[in-house]
Amino acid sequence: MGIAFYHLLLARILFTLTTAGWAFGSVIADFNKTHATNQRWTPHARFHVVWQICSYVGFGLLALALIWWPGPLATERLYLAALVGGIVYAAFFIAIFAMPVHGGATTDTNGYKPFPAPVPLFTKKWDVNISVFCTQLVLLAAGVVAVGH
Repeated sequence: MGIAFYHLLLARILFTLTTAGWAFGSVIADFNKTHATNQRWTPHARFHVVWQICSYVGFGLLALALIWWPGPLATERLYLAALVGGIVYAAFFIAIFAMPVHGGATTDTNGYKPFPAPVPLFTKKWDVNISVFCTQLVLLAAGVVAVGH
């Protein structure tokens, strides 16, 4: 087995971790009293978050099939799985930058709270969502680099 095999294996592992983050982490993070069953949210907002969670799980299963299914076009399928993850992460950051337009926030008074920054260079508190998604984005980029080598 050559070095290319190990690069593809590394990419598969990294893409699996990032896919698990956005596809199945959303079930843990959002299908609870802070989001989907939060009585302070309007019923329509709860409907949308459940729809989002179910969509992410479905697309996550598709991405995992692209990552691990044996056969031809393995590299192309890995790039496609990375693109699916990239779309999820891009949409997250677009929603952040569009908050002045839609009036949203990355935290809620009865949801997950920011935590103290270990090294308060730019901010005193770190947002859980932004911290996790930035970490996942780095792993996704590392996977893309591994595929390309």
